[in-house]
Amino acid sequence: MSDRYEKITEAGGRIVCVSVDSPFRNAALIEKLKLPFPILSDPDRSGAIEPYGVADPKDERNIARPAMFVVAPDREVVYSAVSRDYADRTSEEAAVASLIELGLPPTTPEEFEVGPAEPGPYAMKVETMEPYYRGAMFAVRALRGRHPGIADDATDYVAQMKRYVELSKALREDG
Repeated sequence: MSDRYEKITEAGGRIVCVSVDSPFRNAALIEKLKLPFPILSDPDRSGAIEPYGVADPKDERNIARPAMFVVAPDREVVYSAVSRDYADRTSEEAAVASLIELGLPPTTPEEFEVGPAEPGPYAMKVETMEPYYRGAMFAVRALRGRHPGIADDATDYVAQMKRYVELSKALREDG
């Protein structure tokens, strides 16, 4: 979403992410990815994850399914997309389109404070992200060839990995 940030603020929106991770891990992610928006911590899933119905009951790690919501100023949810699992990511384009339809004035970035960062034990370094995403992309292409029934999901996943490869390159180049 960071690459859509300008488009979202021009349409009057703000991005706030919510994660089950600790504030320290969220801070590490903000720093690593140079995110222009906050990530809030909801470790027991009671603040937003359960109320918005994005808890993944099948996942033993207590994580939430990726989701996007566009909430109007009157607090009405005007767009929602909840993924099937942690690997399923929906495109931001429909969310941005629904935000534009609200006709809100542009917003300016809000300042937020990032606390101390402590990456988790499985956090990838920026320099390893591009090869990781390339590997995932090629593995899914191979599976798509073996299992024609997953062609649509595989095509979507490959497109997502291509985008992540480009974003990873940009992060690495920005140092």
